[in-house]
Amino acid sequence: MKKECIECGELFIGRSDKRFCSTECRSAFNNKLNADDNKIVRNTNNALRKNRRILQELNPTGKVTVHKNKLLEKGFSFTYFTSIYTTKTGNNYYYCYEYGYMALENEFYLLIKNEGN
Repeated sequence: MKKECIECGELFIGRSDKRFCSTECRSAFNNKLNADDNKIVRNTNNALRKNRRILQELNPTGKVTVHKNKLLEKGFSFTYFTSIYTTKTGNNYYYCYEYGYMALENEFYLLIKNEGN
């Protein structure tokens, strides 16, 4: 029984549940289907990696204080982080993987590196 490929429209012969004429058509169909989701994930991961690189560059010793403007000059985005750690005193450390930052007074930030695990 001949069927029509749902990606390219070509007629093909195959199993009754087969929907594509080739692996290429199946991949192309699924790539189009997931393109928007992949774009969001890719953009988020790129922002996280950029934030991590900035924190790593500004914190070569493992603990340093920097002004917010220095982070922003480098393109840091405070929107993207991987986790939050709240201390017993209620302070929040925001992490981009193993590099963290905490707001201090006068728009300064304490940058740290988590050496554990």
